[in-house]
Amino acid sequence: MEFLPNDIAAGLRQASHKEGRRPARLAVHAAGKVWPVLRRWAGGFSLDASDVAHLRGHVDFYEGDKHVATALIMAAEVEGPELICTTKRETPVRFGPALDFVRDNGAGGAALGYLPPI
Repeated sequence: MEFLPNDIAAGLRQASHKEGRRPARLAVHAAGKVWPVLRRWAGGFSLDASDVAHLRGHVDFYEGDKHVATALIMAAEVEGPELICTTKRETPVRFGPALDFVRDNGAGGAALGYLPPI
């Protein structure tokens, strides 16, 4: 592509970037809007910079219609066609109440701890 003019080469790179991308199943929900996640790794994820230029704060991850995690974005910067978001914490969503006993310990679900008497 070095023999093509810069604007044509940039257009071809952008077209191949958008065409080669498979539909994302994982999406970020924040402030009433939804953005598909391009990539995800420990400590961050990326979004399409043409969809959103800046994002910070608390967000929710959904896989289809299933809520899978929450995250706190502490930094976001545009690198090429992607918005790179760095997360401070990411917590998986748990369904059901928190357990205050051990399940399969052989003692029939003995308590992990007791509250002190009032």
